[in-house]
Amino acid sequence: MKKILLPVLVLLLSAACNNSSNKGALPYQSGVHKGEVKEVLQTTQYTYLFVNENDKDIWLALPKMEARPGDVYFFKDGYEMVNFKSQELGRTFQSVFFLESVGRSAEEVLKGPIVSGDSPVKADVRKYDLQITKAAGGVTIAELFQNKSSLNGTKVRIKGKVVHYNPGIMNLNWIHLQDGTSYSGKFDLTATSEKETAVGKIITIEGTVALDKDFGAGYFYDLIVMDAVIVDQE
Repeated sequence: MKKILLPVLVLLLSAACNNSSNKGALPYQSGVHKGEVKEVLQTTQYTYLFVNENDKDIWLALPKMEARPGDVYFFKDGYEMVNFKSQELGRTFQSVFFLESVGRSAEEVLKGPIVSGDSPVKADVRKYDLQITKAAGGVTIAELFQNKSSLNGTKVRIKGKVVHYNPGIMNLNWIHLQDGTSYSGKFDLTATSEKETAVGKIITIEGTVALDKDFGAGYFYDLIVMDAVIVDQE
């Protein structure tokens, strides 16, 4: 059973939703916990587990996995979201804990979490051979990276091809754009948006430049475009 890392998604959820949240341990004593699954709810990206430990019930959430009632998992270090509403399920959870790790044994959990391949903030992408015309009134990806200090906190317009896309992760869509330009080895731009797109689309976005965004767990962006609006899509 693989372990799954989720602190990045929890931080994104805090930014994307107006729900209150508290980062901390699960509502038991500290350490590794063992729970039996009573109910499983599946969504496109996530699995919700209703588990029981010593007659105490709790909802857990983690990236999509196979699970069945009766399964037993070990877990620790949850991030609580209070009154969290799942749009896809059409349900509000009074309390749900997003996990850093789950496993079939305590030893597996104690080894420490590893990064899930489904994380929205890291994508191994190659540089594509593209020649995309700069958006009117906009900047290229190379210009954005070259002038990132002066553009920090400002809105920019960028046109590029979607080369990697993770939709619907905590009410946000994660988009990787390239336009064929590069600066000091930087050619792939990450943007977050509530609007939908698809890999292969040529889109123009407008969003706010943010620098030095640290999402934890080793995920650090020297530049990211937040709250992007797709103003044109081909």
